[in-house]
Amino acid sequence: MNRRKQKKLNGRLFEVIWSGDSTRVRALLRAGADPSQPDREGVTPLYEASVNGRAEVARLLLAAGAAPDTESRGLGADGTPLCAAACWGHTETVRALLDHGAAPGLREDDGTGWTPLHWANQGPHPETAALLTAAGATA
Repeated sequence: MNRRKQKKLNGRLFEVIWSGDSTRVRALLRAGADPSQPDREGVTPLYEASVNGRAEVARLLLAAGAAPDTESRGLGADGTPLCAAACWGHTETVRALLDHGAAPGLREDDGTGWTPLHWANQGPHPETAALLTAAGATA
């Protein structure tokens, strides 16, 4: 696939993630969209899905090869997907990330920031915090 087509598919992938249309996400991934390629701001597709609570989209991205612990570097959209989902209490998205190997105790900001459990407790999002704790997370 040429670079121009890849870039176009990746741009469409972000548009579809924002809408939460898992059928279209699946089609774009089949067509060759890269589930790990950040946008020009540095935001990863998995982070975008996670911060918006798109659990089914997150599952599709993970199944297509997105790494669960890769930090997003976008301005105002930085951190791990698990921290993003925990921050907003998106319990099903947290579950999807954990099911695909996200580290429950990983600190964002290259290991110097908050943990997912800290974000969930800050919410407060007790259901999300309980799920993280059951997965072995500590504050």
